[in-house]
Amino acid sequence: MRLAGALLVTLAAGAAGAGFWVLGGVLLAALAAVGASRLPVLGTDPAARIVGGLSRLTQIVVLAQAFGAYVFPLQPGYAAAALVVFVAAADFAGLRLPDLLVKWVLGVLLAAAAVLVAMCLAVAPVSQTGGIGTPNAAAIAVAALFLLPFLIPEPGERSTGRAIVLGLVAVVVTAVTLFQLGPIRLGLSGTAMRDLLSAADAGQLQPLLTVIAVLATLPAAFTTFVGARQRFAPSGGAPVAVSVLLAAAAAAFVPLPAVLLAAGLGAVIEVLLRVRVRRYRGVHD
Repeated sequence: MRLAGALLVTLAAGAAGAGFWVLGGVLLAALAAVGASRLPVLGTDPAARIVGGLSRLTQIVVLAQAFGAYVFPLQPGYAAAALVVFVAAADFAGLRLPDLLVKWVLGVLLAAAAVLVAMCLAVAPVSQTGGIGTPNAAAIAVAALFLLPFLIPEPGERSTGRAIVLGLVAVVVTAVTLFQLGPIRLGLSGTAMRDLLSAADAGQLQPLLTVIAVLATLPAAFTTFVGARQRFAPSGGAPVAVSVLLAAAAAAFVPLPAVLLAAGLGAVIEVLLRVRVRRYRGVHD
């Protein structure tokens, strides 16, 4: 679910710098995520708890900003901040999403992605100008950082398989989006998926996209918050409340590229800490 919500905004942010080569950034992020999926779970030392908690908090901010941009485009900042506060309040109230509901939402999102890909391939795109351009290594790396946090699954028995599936979905969606919109239009779009429907002669599906945006962001933000709080701040208290307020403020006022970069750097640091855990276990086995 996190990936679906992230794709609503990350592709445009990546294409703004990398152009066509955002596809290379997504592929790089997918490969890195597959490698990271084989690492052990993050440790419980103070550094790991701080990095893990902050990394997930920035991901929630990204999802909240995607929610605001697609669901409340007239007041996206306030809507994003409200979503952060809402998921925190729901967690504190003891609300939990049933596994069946989570599976149902995942099924709907996968079906929506399949329909989107089919529409983009069925409708010929408007002719593009400028070609693919010269690859910019720094811009490609930044584009990879933007998406990396949402491609790394939580450690588990089938995490590598999930990482491969998520990577394939991200690459395919990126490819058809570039095919239909082109890198320039994609990079200039704040809500790329809305522009994508218009380009594919499916503007009548805009209300349905709003529903999909809710399903892609709200449950993902909630489950991410619950998992982060249980794993990295189980006792709750004032630090969690302060974190929620800071995240709400960031959702309302911090530009999306800055939040995406912070989330990406947090994911890289978390991966490095997980590498350290594996090396420590290898030395002591």
